[in-house]
Amino acid sequence: MSRISPIPIEAIEAAAERLAGTIVRTPLVPLNADGSAAEIWLKLENLQPIGSFKVRGAGNAMAQLTDEQLGGGVYTASAGNMAQGVAWNAQRLGVPCTVVVPDHAPQTKLDAVERLGGRIEKVPFDTWWQIIVTHEYEGVDGTFVHPVSDPAVIAGNGTIGLEILEDLPDVDAVVIPFGGGGLSCGIASAIRARKPDTKIFAAEVSSAAPLTAALDSGEPTPIDYSRSFVDGIGGKVVLPDMWPLVRELIDASFVSSPEAIAAAIKLLVERNRVVAEGAGAAPVAAALTGVGVEGKVVCVVSGGNIDADKLATILEGGVPEPLQP
Repeated sequence: MSRISPIPIEAIEAAAERLAGTIVRTPLVPLNADGSAAEIWLKLENLQPIGSFKVRGAGNAMAQLTDEQLGGGVYTASAGNMAQGVAWNAQRLGVPCTVVVPDHAPQTKLDAVERLGGRIEKVPFDTWWQIIVTHEYEGVDGTFVHPVSDPAVIAGNGTIGLEILEDLPDVDAVVIPFGGGGLSCGIASAIRARKPDTKIFAAEVSSAAPLTAALDSGEPTPIDYSRSFVDGIGGKVVLPDMWPLVRELIDASFVSSPEAIAAAIKLLVERNRVVAEGAGAAPVAAALTGVGVEGKVVCVVSGGNIDADKLATILEGGVPEPLQP
């Protein structure tokens, strides 16, 4: 499988033009928190129509499909948010959509996919992960929209970077949830082209931090993956086709415990009235540690699709149990 090349700024600018009038141009607001050495800002992608940034990448990729490709329908493999992104755009375009989800996908996200008219096929995590790696799944018709390593998806994600620089031109660092690298590499591609001295940090959860392992060893290294309530990030290994781009664009990765991420979710609700899912709050948890993050720091709140019972547990001071298959 070929490596992913750097995304040209022209491709990201073109994506912004395609998406104009379709997605929300999300705000950048300060985090209302005390005691942080950094000036922390929140890029609120949880305010997108599907509650996640994924509408950007899916929208840009599907906008470039031919009528013939769209006519056969589309499908993706996703724990929930990319599934919604593809389903939302498929509904808008009037084409059928199938999503293959892992057995631990949150019900909130599955319900949203079904509301959008998507057909769900649930498979074991290992089967789902192989789809991510191989870019194919037998038995499902249509054009596959890869949730991570599709250059058009990455370019769509990169439009977030353009907006950050428009709103905060002197940003010193951006902290981004790391799932497969499509979001972080998209944003980093835009920011490196416009303001190359800005630091780009990834945020991971301690139960599944493959980027940290890869950065430590210098190559993608399989890890002991375990489930947590933080479902939107974390995998068994950094995707080999993404690794060269990730290594080039990401300065470091900060790992937070599920407990610290739960605390960040609670803080966002109490101080900013912002509802974030685990992945969306991971950058805030990382930035609040103060380790290596200084100056004006943007945390990308990637999504807000969290089950109500999990959110209730967190607001009561607890940490949700991971969903079992």
